Amino acid sequence: MNGFSSRPVSAKVLDAAIAWQLCLDAGSAEERADFERWHAADEEHARAWMQLGMLNQRFAAAAGPARKALGETRAGLRQRVRKLGSGLASIVLVGGLLGWLSTHQSLDYWLADQRTATGEQRSLRLEDGTLLSLNTHSAVDVRFDGQQRLIVLREGEISIETGHKDDRPFIVATADGRLRALGTRFLVRLEDQGTRLSVLQSAVAAKPQDSGDEQIVREGQQVMMSHDQLGSIDPLALGADAWTHGMLVVDNVRLDALVQELGRYRSGYLGVSPEVAGLRITGSFPLHDTDLALQSLLPTLPVQVQKRTPWWVTIVAKGETP
Repeated sequence: MNGFSSRPVSAKVLDAAIAWQLCLDAGSAEERADFERWHAADEEHARAWMQLGMLNQRFAAAAGPARKALGETRAGLRQRVRKLGSGLASIVLVGGLLGWLSTHQSLDYWLADQRTATGEQRSLRLEDGTLLSLNTHSAVDVRFDGQQRLIVLREGEISIETGHKDDRPFIVATADGRLRALGTRFLVRLEDQGTRLSVLQSAVAAKPQDSGDEQIVREGQQVMMSHDQLGSIDPLALGADAWTHGMLVVDNVRLDALVQELGRYRSGYLGVSPEVAGLRITGSFPLHDTDLALQSLLPTLPVQVQKRTPWWVTIVAKGETP
């Protein structure tokens, strides 16, 4: 695999490539043309398509077992590895699958104890009474033992409302550091810059991975944690936990920022043209119906929704022709 094709691509672009593959299996000439435009629009799109093709070729001889393995937990994958057999072909198949996933930084996601798909949100009650909610495309490992209650956030965003009848420390760990709950309700989100902690109730002690400093973040505050430092402590963002109620709340944000956030909740490409990207918007938008959320822009902004396929949607200036 050359340097171009081996570079990681984002989960959103990979989702779009998979959606296009499914669409083109029985697609029309118009859909093929739409795909060609998507493919040519960005180097990352071409890279994702190439990598997806390589995966298909590599596992063509055993597509059923390989695809099914993608949807299983760690324990389930181990069981499937044993069932695939002990021969060299099985070793190559599973090794190749794990290698491809880790190239895309998705291995932890696929093998996590709990995970959600794009657009899915789910809540579960843990053994200590803690309420754990996973946002779209999120993944966690749950590691409770006699000494601590540990949640490892592998991808995405979670909401935690800790159980109070347990003396063991409650910790959320990410690649950037550890967050120790002090009897509380809080959000943890993985972003490009690091781990964002938002405290909704009580307080959380934050400690970066490569720093000895621990700092208390209190109710109504948020902070960005990188592996070696904590950023400034800022007021909690408006509607930070609105996603736990199926809503996105924004106050005077750029349209492109809103579209980027809505894009986390749907597969395929969701974009905005440069002519309208800087428009400002305030409002509440449903996350379980992003098409409805996009339509709600029309009465207040001079824009229109340009839908080429269900997987290729762009917000453009009103009156613009395709």
